[in-house]
Amino acid sequence: MSASLSPRRRLRHRLMAAFAGFALLVAALYGFYAVVFVYLVEDQMFSGLLQQEAQAQQTHHAQTGQWRTPALAFMQMHQDAATLPDGLGARLAAEPWRREFAGEGGRHYHLLRLDVPAPAWLVAEVSQQLVVRPMRGGIAQWLGWSGLAVVVLALLIGAWLARRMTAPLTELATLVDRATPAQLPHGLAERLPDDEVGALARTLQRLMTRIEEFVAREREFTRDASHELRTPLAVIRSACERISLRRDIAPDVYQQVAYIHQSAQQLERTVSTLLMLAREEHEREIAREVALLPLLERAIVDHAMLLEGRGIDVDLQVPATAKALVAPTALQIVVSNLVGNAFAHAPAGTVSIVVSDDSLHIANVGAGVNAAAMEPFVRGADSAGYGLGLAIVRRVCERHGFGFEAGSVDGRVEVSVRLPTT
Repeated sequence: MSASLSPRRRLRHRLMAAFAGFALLVAALYGFYAVVFVYLVEDQMFSGLLQQEAQAQQTHHAQTGQWRTPALAFMQMHQDAATLPDGLGARLAAEPWRREFAGEGGRHYHLLRLDVPAPAWLVAEVSQQLVVRPMRGGIAQWLGWSGLAVVVLALLIGAWLARRMTAPLTELATLVDRATPAQLPHGLAERLPDDEVGALARTLQRLMTRIEEFVAREREFTRDASHELRTPLAVIRSACERISLRRDIAPDVYQQVAYIHQSAQQLERTVSTLLMLAREEHEREIAREVALLPLLERAIVDHAMLLEGRGIDVDLQVPATAKALVAPTALQIVVSNLVGNAFAHAPAGTVSIVVSDDSLHIANVGAGVNAAAMEPFVRGADSAGYGLGLAIVRRVCERHGFGFEAGSVDGRVEVSVRLPTT
């Protein structure tokens, strides 16, 4: 497992975060509602007291024609807005719809306009009667601790639920992660609940069955192809060797037989490469030190028949001490295909093979290499092959972590492979 969190833990943490976030949102919402509620209750209480006093004032004014002194000491009657305390008259003129104002020195006022039987203002200075304001700190603290408790409880419930929800998924992921083409798991859904995870397990099991059938067909094909292809090639090569031993054949026929023999050898190597890639034997090889110069010299000799009569020189610049820490078969596949590709496609001039800066560079005169040339069975305009060379090289390089670049510089095709060194 990598240093980063596993998918199960990421999913569990997301579920816990969702529970905690929802709990925090609910706690904040209900805390807001609680604060609004207590303020509304307090305002309604003052409004009720003002309404009671207003009714008493109107009754008294109807009987005597005068306003009486309010029964509550914190209330006052004002027949003119200009006489309101703390400059409330000017503020009321600017905001006539307001009925609650903050005054100076911490004072707080509630107002009620009386229009019948005569215009007047009933003012209540309630700073000493306020209940919520002195308790705001305590209310905030109580709401904070309550919200924290709710969040902690939500995290505990979320962790428990997430663990129960992700345990089957983790078990399924473990079984699938341990699967290999040679050993696929069976009965994935037998130990899992009949829910979405169980449905996923059954789907994966059907996929595993199809993969197992495919792997079996591939193995049968690889075995049959190994026999059916190698046997006739061996017969052709053997026949060419016997014919080449005869002294009663014309020189031109002898030359053609030599070409057939070399082509059969090359085809045998190609078949071996393809079968090796299909079986992926080179991936199980242990990396070891490989001397590059003998490997390149052998590749040049094996493909020398491609250069006959074409006026092509080979410039080999490889230090005798150059080595790479790689799987030998993988490097042999890369070198053989690159050298053969360069020899086959170079119209004339020099093919340079250079090892420098931990990289193998092979260049020849050519029309260039594009992205399409990296795909299997895509051939260039001047190619007589099957379009497999660069595709095989790219595939092997990707699997073994070799850096691979191909392009054109000043009318020359250059392919570079960066190799791990010792």
